[in-house]
Amino acid sequence: MVAAFVIGAAIRRSSAPPPRAAGAPEPPAAVAVPEPQPAAPEPAPARPAPRRRAAPAPEPARPARPTSGTLMIDSDVPGASVFIDRVYIGTTPVTAKAVAPGSHRLNVSVQGYDGYAETIDVEPGEREVMIQFKVVRLDATLDVVHKHRFGSCAGRLVANPKELRYETGHAQDAFATPLLALDEFEIDYLKKNLRIKPRGGKTYNFTDSEGNADRLFVFHRDIEKARERLANLQ
Repeated sequence: MVAAFVIGAAIRRSSAPPPRAAGAPEPPAAVAVPEPQPAAPEPAPARPAPRRRAAPAPEPARPARPTSGTLMIDSDVPGASVFIDRVYIGTTPVTAKAVAPGSHRLNVSVQGYDGYAETIDVEPGEREVMIQFKVVRLDATLDVVHKHRFGSCAGRLVANPKELRYETGHAQDAFATPLLALDEFEIDYLKKNLRIKPRGGKTYNFTDSEGNADRLFVFHRDIEKARERLANLQ
């Protein structure tokens, strides 16, 4: 037993750390090394939110098609009285609304000028109508016989705002002259004679080809009105 105790003591003495010399540094303390941890799995990429289709913009409401006509009437002489189918509308400039589609009679008048009358076709929607009183209108023709001193010749008188002319197969008798360049322009209703003398020219005596004095009178009247208007515009 003594031997066993001696051996056990020797073993304990051999396992104890050797004594540290004086002034020697203490050995470093053991550092615990952490065990490696498994890496965390990477998060799965987020899926993009589904794109929503924008709702189509609503179509703008289409205006209803007009079912009646609107006439915007004016004239180069303000204050003219306007009638549609003999119904007074007002004075120019004036707007006639809710005019039924179709043909209508338009009459416009103003003091100092000839009245204006026209049949117009009205359609649904707006339309501008300009009445020109100051414009000279003339489109007149008359079949005539020119009485010579000896004999006669047939032809036609033609008048427009630009001129008065005599068209005939006898070239020496034909003429064309501005309306305001007449030295004579007179009618003798009883003798059924229209006397015309272009400025600086010879004198012509015309009668209607059928001897109708009324046609001579109307032709002369229309040309005289046109001459007066032209003179006022100068």
